[in-house]
Amino acid sequence: MESGYLMNEFRGFHPPVDGAESGPDRKVLWVVREIGLPALVKDCVSCRSTRHRPTGKFRVNANGKLLDVWLLVGCESCGRTSKIPVHERVHVNALDHDRLVLFENNDPATVRDLTTDPAAAGRAGYRLDWRGTWVLDTDLPFHEPDHGEPVPLEVVVRFELPAPVRVEKLLMAGFGLSRSAVRGLVGSGRIRLPVAVDAKVREDFTLFVVGGLPGAARP
Repeated sequence: MESGYLMNEFRGFHPPVDGAESGPDRKVLWVVREIGLPALVKDCVSCRSTRHRPTGKFRVNANGKLLDVWLLVGCESCGRTSKIPVHERVHVNALDHDRLVLFENNDPATVRDLTTDPAAAGRAGYRLDWRGTWVLDTDLPFHEPDHGEPVPLEVVVRFELPAPVRVEKLLMAGFGLSRSAVRGLVGSGRIRLPVAVDAKVREDFTLFVVGGLPGAARP
């Protein structure tokens, strides 16, 4: 998938916990896989809906040496097209020519990058609704729980899109556990995280499971 958030190379294991050694069979990959783009939440001027979807097109308007560039979005309810400002009254020499060509050709990757950019949403005064945009894919093998197992399991989490996902929700989906079970494992130190369990993340990170996989892990 072409995107500014392509998965990094899945590299070899680095011994991370208490000097324990490990091998490649103790490392797995979870991928927050993109299944759709977020909805843009802004008021429609024609109806009461607030949800919009990108049309896949830009509009470029030239006024002398000044350019305006808008991302075109359509209301989910009535279909009315609205303009989301990307560049306003920018001098033609200040805008990279190659980037201008992408706008003029309605480049799909550029549409995607702008649609998923939280900073762009903040500047234009709308918010992103990420519901229904991702699923969690895992290559998680089955390991019988062994509380005496000295080798930690490394779980590398990669993001195909910058959806803000609560860590707790990822753990529940990845291990097939309840919220209370996840919090218990984190609290006991069996699951070791680089951030708080209730934090929202949108970038790659790594977690470790000490003492074997949780008992609810699927075969």
